[in-house]
Amino acid sequence: MRWLIFVCSVFISLQLQAAINVGYFKNATYQLVQGEKYQTGYLYNAIGHKGQLHVVTLDWPPYIGNSLCNKGWVFQFAVSLLAEQGYSIFIEFLPWARAVRAAELGKADILMPEYYIEDSAPSDYVKDKTRREVLALSNAFSGGEIAFLKRKGEADRYNGNLNSLKGEKIGVVRGYQNTPEFDAMMDNNEFAIVEAVDDLQLVKLLVGGRVNLIIGDPKVLRFTVNYSDLSKPEKVTLLRNIENESLPIKYNHLYFALSKNKPKWRNVLSDINRALYMFENSEETNRIIEMGSSECY
Repeated sequence: MRWLIFVCSVFISLQLQAAINVGYFKNATYQLVQGEKYQTGYLYNAIGHKGQLHVVTLDWPPYIGNSLCNKGWVFQFAVSLLAEQGYSIFIEFLPWARAVRAAELGKADILMPEYYIEDSAPSDYVKDKTRREVLALSNAFSGGEIAFLKRKGEADRYNGNLNSLKGEKIGVVRGYQNTPEFDAMMDNNEFAIVEAVDDLQLVKLLVGGRVNLIIGDPKVLRFTVNYSDLSKPEKVTLLRNIENESLPIKYNHLYFALSKNKPKWRNVLSDINRALYMFENSEETNRIIEMGSSECY
């Protein structure tokens, strides 16, 4: 019996270790990128000849998440792109505000995934600078819908024009970019904003009546509740009491945001954009999205 337990333990350990690896196709040949737990995150392609990049990200399932079986398709996508361009990748999960701070101050090379950053958006961490003055955006890749959610059964408040929501109590996650128009109006204090620290708290604000609307990716918000540590009755209560407003706001693409405080950021940006084109042109992007979105189920 002890022998059997030992064998099972070794097998499980090997499976968990193997699950850290990432793979992609190049010219119909499968490329394996080996990964390992490293410091406070994960290290991939340790022998990358272009040096190591420090990438900071967040738990944002189903796109990316430390507890997802494959870390999410955005994780797989980022590692594949950077490894293909010859980089070693140290990637760690942080609360979003800390991740933004690390990139804006130059303590990390890349912040991802990021929404489009408007030119006028102010930096939260670099005085008298905009975010675009301290961060450079890559070309776009696949993202998701942005919408308002309301309490179930309540009338729509959003009529397709954000001016219809002036003065409305709206919940946002601190540090998130939403849409350029919404963020500009928010910065101009045209809404009564209540900040949450993460997506789960955002849903709780809505169901608890502290705000009348919340803004975000509906898929992410529901997934976050479903895979949280809440009890099943708590999850059911939250999910049964929210629904989308009838009109979505827009589709948001995703980006890599590179710290301009790093000396080689222009070279890295060029390499990322080159890889984005290659993966899109070969349809490897779609394959990674499809596989990453289905293999945990």
